[in-house]
Amino acid sequence: MFRLIDAFWKGVLIPLFQRPKRLQVAALCHRTAGADTEVLLVTSRGTGRWIIPKGWPIRGLNASEAATREAWEEAGVNSGTVDPKPIGRYTYNKTQRTGWSIPVETLVYSVPVDTLADTFPEAHQRTRKWVKTKDAADMVNETQLKTILRQF
Repeated sequence: MFRLIDAFWKGVLIPLFQRPKRLQVAALCHRTAGADTEVLLVTSRGTGRWIIPKGWPIRGLNASEAATREAWEEAGVNSGTVDPKPIGRYTYNKTQRTGWSIPVETLVYSVPVDTLADTFPEAHQRTRKWVKTKDAADMVNETQLKTILRQF
């Protein structure tokens, strides 16, 4: 009897009351620096922690185009051709202004960087930094993003 109740609880009731994950898109901006690959990290506006540029989908743009737009707005990235297939995904809990957090699934797109602009929409709100991929993995908080960076 306990197994039946437990199965009903886990299989029916919990999924009914859970919100589905929201979707974001992210840009893993990169360049070659000698023999190494470097990735571009930016600080988040709220906590100042190191992240990759990311945001919500944008109406009229596909996911990779939206990720590229986020890279421009948050880091001043001018990029070349971006592969429309994500190179990975990670989940995290995004804290809202209300204090509640929502689960977010983030699709990550590889964005080769041609140039960086000195002025861009969020230049006064963020710091950006080029780092080697292994160092970047140590700087971000999200476990699954660490894995993506280490495998890149």
